[in-house]
Amino acid sequence: MMGSEQVEIQREVEASVVPSGTRVTLEKGEAATITQSLGGTFTVVVNGNMFRIDGKDADALGKEPQLTPAELESKVENPEDLEKLLWDQMKTCYDPEIPVNIVDLGLIYDCHLEEIEPGSHKASVKMTLTAPGCGMGPAIQADVENKILCVETVDAVEVELVWEPQWNRDMMTEAARLELGMM
Repeated sequence: MMGSEQVEIQREVEASVVPSGTRVTLEKGEAATITQSLGGTFTVVVNGNMFRIDGKDADALGKEPQLTPAELESKVENPEDLEKLLWDQMKTCYDPEIPVNIVDLGLIYDCHLEEIEPGSHKASVKMTLTAPGCGMGPAIQADVENKILCVETVDAVEVELVWEPQWNRDMMTEAARLELGMM
């Protein structure tokens, strides 16, 4: 969703303040404007402040949780399909201030999959942020970790924040630049 929608918060819900990432509780009955609902998470404005609400709490906004590719996928046949599924999962992760997924933004530098034992894998991801001081960095990092752990045969994940090479706009896909009006 890229418009805005007025809703009333249906129950107390934990949220992260954007851009600091500080966790707060929004109260039942507060008026909220949903400004973005991408990748299963919601960006809302309450009393002039911006917050991110996790998809598992969609009901607090009167919404249904969205299923991720891993929740829709019935069976992965080979390592190539598993790797593709990990990338698809990461494409459901968004910076709450930018309406483009973190893969197309160029924030994921590497995703390596290693078999721990038959039917069990570890994923190692190297990612960056658009700015080193981004307060939402830990929340985005945790979102990547949680989405990857939703993949049935992934039992361990390590998401490392790196700063080299430094992110720049040239790392975005053409689709991302188009979406953001940079072409």
